[in-house]
Amino acid sequence: MSSLEERILDGLDAEQRQVATTLNGPLCVLAGAGTGKTRAITHRIAYGVHSGIYKPSSLLAVTFTARAAAEMRSRLRELGAGSVQTRTFHAAALRQLQYFWPQSIGGNLPGIVDYKAPLITEAARRLRTNADRATVRDLASEIEWAKVSMLTPESYVAAAADRGQPGGLDITTVARIFQSYEDVKTDRQYIDFEDVLLLTVAILEDDDRVAASVRDQYRHFVVDEYQDVSPLQQRLLDLWLGGRDELCVVGDASQTIYSFTGATPRHLLDFPAKYSHAPVVKLVRDYRSTPQVVHLANRVLAARHPEPGVPHRDINWPTPLELIAQRDPGPEPTFIEAKDDEAEAAEVAARIKKLMAAGTPASEIAILYRTNGQSEAYEQALTAAGIGYLLRGGERFFARREVRDAMLQLRSASRSDTGEAVPQLTRDILISLGYSNIAPTGGGAVREKWESLSALVGLADEMAAARVDADTPFTLHAFVTELEERAASQHAPTIQGVTLASLHAAKGLEWDAVFLVGISEGLMPISFAEDQAGYDEERRLLYVGITRARMHLSLSWSLARTPGGRAHRRPSRFLDGLRPAGSSRTQGPAARPAKRKALAGPPTCRICGTLLNGATERKLGRCGNCPAGYDEAVFENLRAWRLQVAQANSLPAFVIFTDATLMAIAEANPSEVAGLGLVSGVGANKLERYGEAILAILKGA
Repeated sequence: MSSLEERILDGLDAEQRQVATTLNGPLCVLAGAGTGKTRAITHRIAYGVHSGIYKPSSLLAVTFTARAAAEMRSRLRELGAGSVQTRTFHAAALRQLQYFWPQSIGGNLPGIVDYKAPLITEAARRLRTNADRATVRDLASEIEWAKVSMLTPESYVAAAADRGQPGGLDITTVARIFQSYEDVKTDRQYIDFEDVLLLTVAILEDDDRVAASVRDQYRHFVVDEYQDVSPLQQRLLDLWLGGRDELCVVGDASQTIYSFTGATPRHLLDFPAKYSHAPVVKLVRDYRSTPQVVHLANRVLAARHPEPGVPHRDINWPTPLELIAQRDPGPEPTFIEAKDDEAEAAEVAARIKKLMAAGTPASEIAILYRTNGQSEAYEQALTAAGIGYLLRGGERFFARREVRDAMLQLRSASRSDTGEAVPQLTRDILISLGYSNIAPTGGGAVREKWESLSALVGLADEMAAARVDADTPFTLHAFVTELEERAASQHAPTIQGVTLASLHAAKGLEWDAVFLVGISEGLMPISFAEDQAGYDEERRLLYVGITRARMHLSLSWSLARTPGGRAHRRPSRFLDGLRPAGSSRTQGPAARPAKRKALAGPPTCRICGTLLNGATERKLGRCGNCPAGYDEAVFENLRAWRLQVAQANSLPAFVIFTDATLMAIAEANPSEVAGLGLVSGVGANKLERYGEAILAILKGA
C-alpha cells in the first residue's frame, strides 16, 4: 500500500474503513445522521482510483441534489480523484439523453420546461376547468409523483385511489388534466424534468447499441441517499447496471422525508435480499452532535407507536439505527412554551442574541419550521433584534451582482497568476468591489454586499487550509474553477446570518445551534397527515431536524396563534414523554360561548361591552380587539369544506358563506340544525342545503 493510499484510509473509523476498502461487488451502507457517510464513500472512491481498481472515467456517483453532488466533487478533488463523475440522477440522465438523442431519435432534443405551472394552467383551460395558483401547484406535485412512479394518465386513476383530491379535484379530473398537460407539451415541443428520466429509460430499453455503450462506459456505481430513490430512478439505475452488481448504495430509512415526491426506502431495505452476497455495513458513530442531542434523536424514533384509529396504509417502519455520540457532552436540549406565535419568535430571537454574544457565529445558527408560511414572524423578530438572516430559497448567491463582478475579476486575474497566496490575492482583488477586513457598521445593501464578498474570501481561506498537504499547489485558477462549478450547481459558500429554512430544505445541512419552532399539533405532525404512513414520515422529519444540531438544540411551540388569542394549541404528540413534565397544560374542548340575550339599543361586545362597528362585529357579537371564542382548527376545516363546495359548483367562496359567518358558526359550535339556524348569515335555504355537512364537520372536529 502506497503512502497516498494510507493517507486516504488514515482517520477513518473501523466501519468507515470497511466501506472504503470494500471495492468490488454490491455493498449496502446504512448510515445514520452525522456518521460521516460522505467521508466514507468519497474515500472509498479515491482509494479505489489510487489502488487501480477503479478507472475514474468508468465510475459514476449519483446523489439527489446539485449541492450534495458539488460537495462530493470537491472532496474527491482534494483526494486526488477529481475526474470521477458526480452528478444528480437528472444531470446524469440529461447528459446521456443529449448525447444519444440525435443518433437514436433524430433531430434536436426538445426544450426543457423550467416551470410546469403555465402549461398546467393551459391544460386545465383546454378542459374548461378553473385552476387557481394553489390548485396548479398541487396538480404539478401530483403529476410529478405520477411520472416518477411510472404511471400514465390511464394507469394513474387506479394507483391514486387513496391519495385524496389534489387541488380539490377528483382523481378522474386530475387524470384528464394530466393527459392534457402531456398534449400541451407535445404541441409546444417541450419535455419536463421527469421526461428526461423517462426518455433516457426508453432509449436504454429500446436501443441495444445505446445501452451497450453506456454500460461499457460505466462499470461501477455509487448511489447516495438511496432511501430517496423513486421507482423511475431505480429503473434507470437497473438499466445502467444491465444485470451487473458493481453497486454501492448508502442511505438511512429513518431519513425518508420525500415520500410525497415518489421516494421510497423500499429499494434500500430490500437491497440485502436482492443481493444476498452483499455486505451490509452500519455507520452509527455520530461525529456531528453532542450526546444530549443524539439521545433525544434516538428517543424520538424509539417512541414511535401506531396511532389509534388511524388507517394503516403502506406501513413501513424498519428498526432504526441507534446512533452513538462521539463528541464531548454539551448542553441539554431546551423546550420553550410561548403564549403565542409572536412571543415564541421574540423568545427565539432573544436566545439567538445570547448565543451570538457568547461567540456562536450567526452562520452557525438556524431556525427550522414545518411550512414556509411560518418564516414571517421570525424574520420580523430577528430584524427587531438587529440580527441578520438568510432565507433558504431566496435570491441565489451566484446571481447577485457583486458576486458576478467578483468572479469576473478573479477569472481575469487567474490568467496571469503570480503565485501569491490565494486568500490574500482574493482579498486584494475584491477590495475594489467594496470588501474590507472590517465589516461595515450599518445594514442594508452595503452590509449585504460586504457579506457576499466576505463569503468568497472565507471560501478561499477554507480551500487553502484544506489543501495544505495536497501534492498540487492551490492556485487562483483552481479557486476560480471551484467557484464556477459551485455556480453551476448553486452550491453557495457560507454567509454570515441566521438561516431560516423549512425542515425539508434543511436536509443535508448542519449548524452549531438549531431552533425547531412551531412544534405543535397541526404543524408537527402536519394537519393533513391522515394515515400511519403520514404520521411516521412526520416523525422522521422531526428526527431530521433534531440531527441538524451539533451542540445547541431548542424545540418550541405556542399556545395561541395571535396575542390575546385563545390558547387551544398543544405541543406535538411526538414530544410526549420527552419534554419536561408540566411544561404545558393540555387544552380541553373549547367552551361554548354563553347564549346571548336580546339587547335593547345599540349592539355591544359580549366580552368587553364596547359598541360594535360594522356587520362583521355585529355578526360575531364581539369587537375586533377581543379574543376569538372559536377553535382555529374548526374554522380552518369549515373554510376547507367551503372551498371544495365552491369549486365543485364553480362559485366564489363567499357566495357559500363569508368568513365572518364561518367564524360565527365556529364560535356558536351548534350541535343541532335548530341551533345552526340561529347563527346570523345562515338562513333557511343555506341551512337546508349545507346544514348536515356543517354539523358533521363540527362533530368530527
